Amino acid sequence: MVAPIAVAIDAPDIETAARWASSVAPHVSTVKVGLELYLRYGPDVIASMRGANKVALFLDLKLHDIPATVAGAARSVARLRPSILTVHAAGGRDMIRAAVEAAPETRIAAVTVLTSLEDAALEEIGLRGPAHDAVRRLAVLSVEAGARALVCSPHEVSSLRAEVGPDITLITPGVRPAGADKGDQARVATPEEAIAAGADLLVIGRPITRAADPGAAAATIAAALRRASTASA
Repeated sequence: MVAPIAVAIDAPDIETAARWASSVAPHVSTVKVGLELYLRYGPDVIASMRGANKVALFLDLKLHDIPATVAGAARSVARLRPSILTVHAAGGRDMIRAAVEAAPETRIAAVTVLTSLEDAALEEIGLRGPAHDAVRRLAVLSVEAGARALVCSPHEVSSLRAEVGPDITLITPGVRPAGADKGDQARVATPEEAIAAGADLLVIGRPITRAADPGAAAATIAAALRRASTASA
């Protein structure tokens, strides 16, 4: 079985993106296209990465604008058939609902608090913390507005699962294998820790894509998750 991992394909060009997607596809459930790659190549990068790969497509655009603009953007990219599309929960209830209504066949995932932010950064931008409280408030608002998925750090997964129940998909960036560089992430956990806490989909980028062999790196993490799942069963 493939692992519940969305590989962040933050490639320098469309050819590399397609190669990475093909190499990780046998081992993971999902590949993720972020803002930089999509702005550079548009829908072509989606077609290139899909190819013959049977993986879900996660379009991580983090839309954040007035409701009418977000609705138009969501409607525009819905024709690409992404499994998941992100919006910023901070855009508010009406904006989230507009995205949900504009793309009914796509799972709208509301990004709560970026995993690069700590409590001090939240205070600086005027968002009442601590981080886990801000995440909870935004999560509840998002689900009430119709979002069927939430993006949060591994640190908030357990409490959010208790808050929103089993039917909401919890997606966790900030996932790093033991010993890996944290990079620009602040609130992190290992893949095994994130799954044990209740995450449904792990976003992992650089530990896989910066490896000499991304496919082998994805296979190694997937195997570790399977072992952890067997041990806990």
